[in-house]
Amino acid sequence: MGIYDRDYYRQARPSFGLSFPRTVVGCLLLTNVVIYLVDWLVLEHPLYELCRLTGTTLTDFQWWRFVSYAFMHAERPDHIVLNMLGLWMFGREIEGLYGPKEFLRLYLALAAFGGLVWAVGNQLAQGAPQSSVIGASGAVAGIVILYALHFPRRILLLFFVLPTPAWLAGVLMVTLDALGALQSYGAPAGRSGSNIAYTVHLAGAALAFLYYRAGWNFGRLTPGSFSWRRFKPKPRLRVHLPEDEEESLTQEVDRILAKISREGEKSLTREERRTLQNASKQYQRRRQGPEDG
Repeated sequence: MGIYDRDYYRQARPSFGLSFPRTVVGCLLLTNVVIYLVDWLVLEHPLYELCRLTGTTLTDFQWWRFVSYAFMHAERPDHIVLNMLGLWMFGREIEGLYGPKEFLRLYLALAAFGGLVWAVGNQLAQGAPQSSVIGASGAVAGIVILYALHFPRRILLLFFVLPTPAWLAGVLMVTLDALGALQSYGAPAGRSGSNIAYTVHLAGAALAFLYYRAGWNFGRLTPGSFSWRRFKPKPRLRVHLPEDEEESLTQEVDRILAKISREGEKSLTREERRTLQNASKQYQRRRQGPEDG
C-alpha cells in the first residue's frame, strides 16, 4: 500500500451550501465586513477610535492596536473592497498550503509586524502623534508576496486587464510601494482615509519573503527555530551511502507523517509532498521485488 492509499492522506471532497465560513479566509472576510458595517453604518465610529493604530501606540502601551487596526477600514468602500478582494484571491491557496491554523498565525503576524514597523518609523521620524493607520493592506501585501513566491508563473490579470506572471506582479507591487515611501519621506507615515502607509505594505512583504525563504512555521516556535543558516545556498548534489540515505528518508517520512497527524495534510510544503511521493514509489518497488530479466 502506498502512502497516498492510506485513509488519513485522502483529501475530503468539497461540499457546497450556505453555512458559516469553514476557512480562515472566509472568517476573516466576514469579520472585516461585519466590523465595517457595524462601525460605520450602525454605530458612530467607536471601534475606529478604539482599534486604529496611532502615532503614540508604542509609548501609550496600547499594543492591541498592532492587530486591531488591520480589522478597521476607512468609510469609503473601495478601501475594504480592494483589501478583501486581494485576501480572497490570494489567501485561499496560501491557506491550503499552510493549513488554517498556521495561516491565521501568519496573517496576524504580518499585520502586527507591519504596524510595528510603521509605529517605530513614526517615532524615529518624530511624526505627528495624531497620525493613524487602519486597514488590512500590510497583511494582504504579505499574502500576495507569498503567492508570487509559491506560484511565480501563474498568470494574473493586472488591473483586471493585463496578463502578468505572478512574480512580476509581486515585483511591481513592492516597487510601487518603495517609490511611494520615498516620495512621502518626511511626511506623516499615513492617515486614515487619505495617505497610504507604504511602510506597512513593505514590512508585510519583507516578513512574507523571510518566512518563505527561511522555511519558518510559527506553530513550531522554539528557541533555535530562527537560524540564519537556512539563508545559505543549499548544495545541489549530496553524496550519501545507501544505508545513510535510506535511514535519512525514513526519518524524514516519519516526521512528515507526524506533521500530517498533528496539523493536517494541507500544512505540507511542496518539498514535503515530493518526499512522500518519492518514498511511496520506493516502498512500492521494494514490495514488488526485482523484475525478471
